[in-house]
Amino acid sequence: MESLSFQFPFWYIVLCILLGLLVTALLYFKGSQFQDKPVWVIWTLGTLRFLSVTLVSIFLLSPLLRSLELDTQKPILVIAQDVSESVRSVWQDGGKAAYLEQLGELERTLSDDYTVETLSFGNRVRPGIDTSFSDKVTNTSEVLSQIYDTYAGANLGGVILSSDGLFNEGTNPLYTADDLGVPVFTIALGDTTPQKDLVIKRVFNNRIAYLDDKFTVEVDVAARNIEGRNSSLVASRIENGNIVRLEEIPFLIEGDDYFKTFSFVLDADQPGVQRYQFRVQPQEGELSYANNTKDVFIDVLDARQNILILSANPHPDLTAMRQSIRTNKNYEVDVFDVGDWSGELRDYDLVIFHQLPSRSIPVNGILDELDKNRIPRFYVLGLESNYNQINAMQALLSANATPRNSNEVQGRVNSAFNLFNLNEDLPKSMAAYPPLTAAFGEFLDAGNGQVLLYQKIRKIDTQFPLLMLGDESGTKTGILAAEGIWKWRLFDFLQNKSHDKFDAFFSKIIQYLSVKEDKRKFRVSINNSIVKENEPVFFDAELYNNSYELINTPDVQIEITDRDGNTFNYTFNKTEKAYRLDAGILPVGDYQFDAQVNYNGERLTFQGQFSVQPIQLELYETTADHSSLQLISDRSGGWMTDAYALDAIADSIQSEETIKPVIYQTSRTRSAINLRWLFLPLLLLLVAEWGLRRYLGAY
Repeated sequence: MESLSFQFPFWYIVLCILLGLLVTALLYFKGSQFQDKPVWVIWTLGTLRFLSVTLVSIFLLSPLLRSLELDTQKPILVIAQDVSESVRSVWQDGGKAAYLEQLGELERTLSDDYTVETLSFGNRVRPGIDTSFSDKVTNTSEVLSQIYDTYAGANLGGVILSSDGLFNEGTNPLYTADDLGVPVFTIALGDTTPQKDLVIKRVFNNRIAYLDDKFTVEVDVAARNIEGRNSSLVASRIENGNIVRLEEIPFLIEGDDYFKTFSFVLDADQPGVQRYQFRVQPQEGELSYANNTKDVFIDVLDARQNILILSANPHPDLTAMRQSIRTNKNYEVDVFDVGDWSGELRDYDLVIFHQLPSRSIPVNGILDELDKNRIPRFYVLGLESNYNQINAMQALLSANATPRNSNEVQGRVNSAFNLFNLNEDLPKSMAAYPPLTAAFGEFLDAGNGQVLLYQKIRKIDTQFPLLMLGDESGTKTGILAAEGIWKWRLFDFLQNKSHDKFDAFFSKIIQYLSVKEDKRKFRVSINNSIVKENEPVFFDAELYNNSYELINTPDVQIEITDRDGNTFNYTFNKTEKAYRLDAGILPVGDYQFDAQVNYNGERLTFQGQFSVQPIQLELYETTADHSSLQLISDRSGGWMTDAYALDAIADSIQSEETIKPVIYQTSRTRSAINLRWLFLPLLLLLVAEWGLRRYLGAY
């Protein structure tokens, strides 16, 4: 319905009428041109002129047309269907088809009076009903949160939640349902009657272990209605498809509702992603045997590092350093007189030079090889050191020293040191440690490192560095400007009956210097070395030029091979400066990959491995939890029914006074002068007057 309104006072219309009368009177009643014409002619022409002038002047005032529109919006009902494996497992032959038919009929019945939306949830939320019921997990809170986000502010009337009440991801759906503010009608699926079942409920393990370490795995075992039977829990490792038994624990099932946690201490004796299997002996009459077995994947990392100590002469420092380093089982230490050593430097992660280069033994060739391979180094200086060569081969410390004379120096901790965290009691320990022997002279900080310890000569605190650490052109370097470190380790034992404090201090130095940095020009990383079967596998690749700048000019290929020898070939997509690949969802199993790229005539490769882990959460709890569904409905003002009485939900919803249509009233305003159809009557008035005047011989 439309109404006309004006932006000016009403008496403006009176002026428009008077204007029309004035023009008409002057033209047809005051002049002599039409005095000889019949009266009806004068009045007809006058009326036409009056109407056209009046209407044009009124429309020049820009009157407004106001319209009121009513829009009725039906209430929105969302049907959220749990499509996880636990729901599928309870249906007998034909049960699923019958249920889906009833659900479809419910949707059609409600569609007459409501706007019905359907969602499936499990691994993720998606529109429609997924009839495969194959999702590996159930996240009920996610679908309720998405409903809240999607329909906030809309006329959401209610939610129909169809599930067995079980969830194994996300938060408790009870609290999410409270936020909706609408009734939640629940359809209870599944069977709440406890059946005979022996199940591995959960396995607790670290995702990462270190080679040659021992790690603990805890296994929760539960049983229902199998009291008095004997069973056993077996831990095995899967190697090339073969099951290698590691340990077995027998147990007696005591009580109808049995639960116990078992612990295994296993050896991480093989590097790479290892697959371990835990299995309880099945019992006759169980509801499901699928939940008797649980596989876990543990990434065993080889973190061992090789350290080489080269010396000019025998010295007690060598034994002290070797014993301290060996307290960490991830370190392997080799000690050689420099004249007896003939190995490969690239086999080591850190080289310690004790009083090398000396005044009689230069080590230029060794240092060139270290620089070429960017291997960290640690210099322990002494009275045999050649300080001119020391100054030339590093830029941390500048020493103007005379080895013929010496100073007894203690260490004073630099409070500004921040390359790694120091123990709080280190300053106190350093003040008590016996002095080391340093060459007499001047030691200066060259500016390319950080001072950890300053020299304290007798009782004088100096700014001469004693221990420095730093990074020179991408290579970690350390310098201890004195010998006799064995005294510190021995004193620690005398004071504390252990070497723990000294070993912890020295271990941090070695760890900082020996930490591995990836210097490869071509690198490939995977989003996770252990991927769930419902997750896509992502790879990222980086290619560096000789200046270690990221480039992505050439194409990068990757070949993924499963345990059966089947290969999958892909080409990486180029990002702004690197590469990325979405390999999609792969079947459960162990995989190896080989990526390659050709750059500047050189073929660069990168190999690795990963495993796709099965998700078995839906198999470990199959007894439905209808109490949680009932609680959700009660707290929200809804109802709960079973899968065989879906028509009860339709009746309940239709009787709800709060689920009603919403009428929205919209007011729209537009200028009347913009109405094109008004041009036609105005034109007819003017044409009629002009035509009649022409017919009568007037202009």
